[in-house]
Amino acid sequence: MSKLWGGRFTKQTDELVEQYTASISFDKALAEEDIQGSLAHVTMLGKCGILPSQDVDQIKQGLLQVLELIRTGEMEYSVSDEDIHMNIEKKLIELVGPVGGKLHTGRSRNDQVATDMHLYLRKHVISFVELLGKLQEALIEQAKANKDTIVPGYTHLQRAQPILFAHHLMAYVSMFERDIERLKDSYKRINTLPLGAGALAGTTFPIDRHFVAEQLGFERVYENSLDAVSDRDFIVEFLSNASMMMMHLSRLCEELVLWSSTEFQFVELDDAFCTGSSIMPQKKNPDVAELVRGKTGRVYGNLVGMLTVLKSLPLAYNKDMQEDKEGMLDTVATLDGALRLFAPMISTMKVNKERMRQAVRQDFSNATDIADFLVNKGLPFRQAHEVIGKTVLYCIQRGVYLLDLTLDEFKQFSPLFDESIYDVLQPEQVVNARNVYGGTAAPQVEGAIQRAAGALSDTQLWVEQHQPALATV
Repeated sequence: MSKLWGGRFTKQTDELVEQYTASISFDKALAEEDIQGSLAHVTMLGKCGILPSQDVDQIKQGLLQVLELIRTGEMEYSVSDEDIHMNIEKKLIELVGPVGGKLHTGRSRNDQVATDMHLYLRKHVISFVELLGKLQEALIEQAKANKDTIVPGYTHLQRAQPILFAHHLMAYVSMFERDIERLKDSYKRINTLPLGAGALAGTTFPIDRHFVAEQLGFERVYENSLDAVSDRDFIVEFLSNASMMMMHLSRLCEELVLWSSTEFQFVELDDAFCTGSSIMPQKKNPDVAELVRGKTGRVYGNLVGMLTVLKSLPLAYNKDMQEDKEGMLDTVATLDGALRLFAPMISTMKVNKERMRQAVRQDFSNATDIADFLVNKGLPFRQAHEVIGKTVLYCIQRGVYLLDLTLDEFKQFSPLFDESIYDVLQPEQVVNARNVYGGTAAPQVEGAIQRAAGALSDTQLWVEQHQPALATV
């Protein structure tokens, strides 16, 4: 068979052109979505009297046969047929005859491919919300198990103030909650139907776009046909959201790498999520965390690539837009793999509570509380800051820590010191003194865990409510 669009041409396409312009090698990932959209489209053509019912039934049966070939791996794809749409349509015509050529009535590949990508991203956004919820659940469970575990808090990777390890973990729960919020918000724009816009101006056939939207579960349709076929904002938005998700994952990866090192020894990752060395038998490498951290760069690159493709494109569709898929598909695969690994990696992580406590007692992260102690005694903060700076320097020069000093040594720096300073400096006291909303005190962390559990329930409910959109056919 010749090309389905070849009527105007007098020459065959150059073989190099076919190879260069074909997208079937990657857009075959949209196969089920393409058939899903085609089934809805042909049903609408029948409803509107554009095609007779016998043609509609025959085309539907043929599409389901093609779908079965795809799912069993028996579908053969051809570069000469360019893309997934032409491959499916040609196979349909082979199976049901010329009537299969009626499927494309009232639509273009321009609105067809846009519909496929909306369906594809809609499905995966729901999945990513669910996977983020599972990661949050794993972090919350670890936080519950470590509500009394004190660890150094850092700024500039220097020990700053003691915090609860649960508080540290809950910071990531908050980050991922923002990611969930962004995905849920983007869903509104993804869940918009472009089909019916035709190549750019609509169609002369009396189609019913809202009926198609209802069949496919779209909440609304594009208002403008030019915008419908040229809009890729929803992909840019997804890639941006994915970049932030990977950034959050990468930050946690960096901490897992540090914490599991001999220098920290704060946590131990399960063997199932580590690898060894081919030459150094003692090594246990946190390769999953490192690789997720590394793959963040490719997701960033996909975002920048998509923005660059769209820059300066005139309305409406341009072949440049074929470049919208590989980066999107790669990002979906990269993010999906990372999120599926992360929750079990966090759940099986062992926390070295004693090592964390030891670290807190061998630093000066309680120094700020001495300054607060002196301020409460009436000393201006700036003077208190200088006093503590000199006290810390005194300790460093002698190789001791603040709790090692005698009261007389404290009084060398200020007569305001008394015996209560030893209670103030205890790590538990330092932590629980910060009893403000969002702080690291135990009651505040407990409240944060409870609120996060409530938000997690809302996320699970949202996923359940949107499950019907996951069905492809």
